[in-house]
Amino acid sequence: MTTNSAPEAMPLKNALVWLLLSVLVIVVDMITKQTAEALLEYANPVFVLPVLDFTLLYNKGAAFSFLADESGWQRWFFTTVSIGVSAMLIIWLKRLPRTAVLLPLALTLILGGAVGNLIDRILFGHVIDFISVHWENAYFPAFNVADSAITLGAILMGVDVIRDMFKSDK
Repeated sequence: MTTNSAPEAMPLKNALVWLLLSVLVIVVDMITKQTAEALLEYANPVFVLPVLDFTLLYNKGAAFSFLADESGWQRWFFTTVSIGVSAMLIIWLKRLPRTAVLLPLALTLILGGAVGNLIDRILFGHVIDFISVHWENAYFPAFNVADSAITLGAILMGVDVIRDMFKSDK
């Protein structure tokens, strides 16, 4: 059933539930990073599975250590970008229809991950990474729970876009 009016924006109570999920992502991210720092020796891999090690590393750059070797300006650049993106995600989340589920979940995961890494940048000047996935001698860049949340959120956002494309074709 369609109506001529736009769906109501997400009530504050619903938005708070999504924001609490973001806080959960941040808390889990912070706990796992602090645990990694307490238990792991820097750059010394600890075997978990044939394709997974825990290796404590510090990333001064962005994803895949982009700009990590710069003189330090990137810390404040990525901090500023993270704050701006987080603010935009909160505004977007508050404006979503209250019936939406997949997109708010995606935005919530991205927001939690962005803030988790933002906290590292502000407090330490780098992001703490510790999950190392590899196949034989081919290693994927190390990452953390925040990065995983951002990636899952981006995938869910893509699924939401594709789903909406198929809905509009009908």
